[in-house]
Amino acid sequence: MKKFSTGIIILAIAIFLIGFYIVTSNKMVVLNNDVKLKWGAVETAYQRRADLITQLAATVKKATNYERETLTAVVEARAKATSVQIDPSNLTPEKLAEFQKAQAGLNSALSRLLVSVEKYPDLKANQSILAFQSQLEGTENRIKIDRDNYNISVTEYNNYITQLPYSIISSIKGLKEKALFKSFEGSDKSPDVDLLLNGEK
Repeated sequence: MKKFSTGIIILAIAIFLIGFYIVTSNKMVVLNNDVKLKWGAVETAYQRRADLITQLAATVKKATNYERETLTAVVEARAKATSVQIDPSNLTPEKLAEFQKAQAGLNSALSRLLVSVEKYPDLKANQSILAFQSQLEGTENRIKIDRDNYNISVTEYNNYITQLPYSIISSIKGLKEKALFKSFEGSDKSPDVDLLLNGEK
């Protein structure tokens, strides 16, 4: 009878541990998938901005034969920014810093382009450029929202996998904390499109 009771206890403990592992693992999968989803939104927003900047540069190029060096810098910065691809399952601080550095380079090139546009009154009044101005402002706002949502998702994921007793399971599965967006060489400071084009204070 005693052996039977001991066996029942051992079986109950085993079932509990297996159940705990399954439930915890599933929760980690859900949180990880949410991080991937949020990162996808971030990439999409940055890609849209890169495309808009390219179109803006093309419009400026058609309107004037000047500022060739600035236009070339924009094209090169855009190519570099879009070439940095990150696997959402491996969002390390180093990878994210590389991504942010590339985006900061594109920010800088965009600022120079907008300053060059400021020199030409006809360009400032160009309807296509005004349309791009509006779209860029909306995209910059979208980027901020998506970055914030990503950070919230990553924080929830990191908190879960590092808290006891869940950290035991995450250690067994080899899971690591994911990187958060942080200020990096001006990458979080988008150019003030309206100010640069219209000179508003």
